[in-house]
Amino acid sequence: MQESISDTQRDLYAAVEAFVRESPANRLEHIDGSLIFDAPLFGVADGDDPLFTEYKTIIGPYHLTPREVMEYALTEAPDTTHQTMQPLRVFTWVLPVAEPTRRSNRRQDVAPSERWAHTRYFGEKFNDAVRAFAVRWLREAGLLALAPIASPLFKTLMSDVDHAPSSTWSERHALYAAGQGTFSLNDGLITPRGIAHRCGAVVTNWPLTITPRRYATRTSNCLYLQAGRCGRCIKRCPVGAISTEGHDKLKCAEYVYGTLKPYSDAYHISAIGCGLCQTGVPCESRIPPHKDAKQAT
Repeated sequence: MQESISDTQRDLYAAVEAFVRESPANRLEHIDGSLIFDAPLFGVADGDDPLFTEYKTIIGPYHLTPREVMEYALTEAPDTTHQTMQPLRVFTWVLPVAEPTRRSNRRQDVAPSERWAHTRYFGEKFNDAVRAFAVRWLREAGLLALAPIASPLFKTLMSDVDHAPSSTWSERHALYAAGQGTFSLNDGLITPRGIAHRCGAVVTNWPLTITPRRYATRTSNCLYLQAGRCGRCIKRCPVGAISTEGHDKLKCAEYVYGTLKPYSDAYHISAIGCGLCQTGVPCESRIPPHKDAKQAT
């Protein structure tokens, strides 16, 4: 059910949706000019939700809370005398990967398709443009706004928790807090439009209506973690970086940034993503009903 939201909040959603629909940057320019992403899904988290403090333990003490992000935003604003830190919200979105790209990657078993590789590379550049657009829209409305990933606050480092690559802000965890999805065996976020997506977030001091979390646990949407069945993403990983124990980030990174380097050269991009575990799985484009568990075994 759609939560009751203000006309102004609808205006924000409509503006971002129109930007996604109409921007030339949301096109696979070097392939066939088709859409990179379908229409976005939106969610809003309370910036003071205790979850964000818990992330400092779950992810690492360096993980930023929305309040720490907004304190930095105050230093960036040219005139902050009229601004307050209340209320605090995290505006989030999901950009679902277009079906032709998902279909092309389903057929792969060693490396990503060219469509998927270009979606990962140019799609994240477009996601940065969405972040900039949302920040600009909010600031022009007289509000504070900052996209943590697009700010000097964002850094990648090694986690003391699992000794794997980590960062000072996680978009997926922001979306989880905003009721947009839950985590999977492969560490992806399963949203109502599935796991094949890019996502983003902007912190603001506007009283947007908060999206409720309609799931019981952090893994409610994953067939394997909830029902002990499926595990299709395990079979899809070409290097065994996914197991019944979860996702081996180091093994995954070694494959993506090492083994796949010739593919990024062949596809004429400077960075590549794999995405095999996000396609050809029951959660590719939806939250799979539990009746699918047996079929996916």
